[in-house]
Amino acid sequence: MESILKLDMRLFYSEEIFDINDCSVNDTGVLIRLKSKKHECECPDCHQISNHYHGTYERSVQDLPILGKNTSVIITAHEYECQNAECPTKTIVERYDHFLGYYGRFTERCEDFIATLALETSCEGASRICRYLGIQVSGDTIIRILKKRFAQMGIEAAGSCIGIDDFSTKKGSTYCTVICNTDSHKPIAVLEGRDGSSLKEWLKKNKQVKMVTRDRASAYAKVIMEELPNTMQIADRFHLHQNLLEIIKKCISSSLPQTLRVESNLDREKTGDITEKSRQPSVGSDNSKKNPIQCG
Repeated sequence: MESILKLDMRLFYSEEIFDINDCSVNDTGVLIRLKSKKHECECPDCHQISNHYHGTYERSVQDLPILGKNTSVIITAHEYECQNAECPTKTIVERYDHFLGYYGRFTERCEDFIATLALETSCEGASRICRYLGIQVSGDTIIRILKKRFAQMGIEAAGSCIGIDDFSTKKGSTYCTVICNTDSHKPIAVLEGRDGSSLKEWLKKNKQVKMVTRDRASAYAKVIMEELPNTMQIADRFHLHQNLLEIIKKCISSSLPQTLRVESNLDREKTGDITEKSRQPSVGSDNSKKNPIQCG
């Protein structure tokens, strides 16, 4: 506990935005109280700057753990009144860009860590690891964080070469189609189903595609041929290897019997295939010792 209290918290929280009122440590975690130093706020609707103070409120969020302890941050923030009479927004609250989202329950650096861990493992696995490290978060909350970040991502334009494949959100039940940019190796669209109907609508809006790498699904091949007949279709390397292995298996199965039997000496004795030569004793055997040579 003493080692945590000796840390300079000003290194973790900007002095330009916050005053550190208190820092306490107990067996369960670390509690840090911050107070906003801002005196004005921008309206998110009309973008007019307001400094007309309305009130204060407290926000409780989680930050990255300190020395393995859960870290809670309570921020005393300000509310302002929008002074634009034509604006529908009456009261506005402070925003802390690059530190805390508008409705966030985690600091942005904590969300970055959770999202990275979830992408490398899984949502439930990341939840268990976070609890061990000192971050209280459920698998469902991690899913919502990832969905929010995906919605905020800019949509990359499709180039002339794309890759198409299907994936399962629920194995054996629910499937989707993912389209990737082969130049950047990043997904550019996620479509419902894998029967080709959603892909057909997408291709109608992206006539610039000249080359498509895909798996062996006939539904994809048919849709691409109908919508973009001049587009080159390429089977990806994985499925080329898979095709080659299947052909090799068929050739081996047609040339060799299903079972191969290796006979032993016992089997050959039963069938009478053991020759007399194999039955004669070898030189130096015990029979040679029983009949020694007599010298005159």
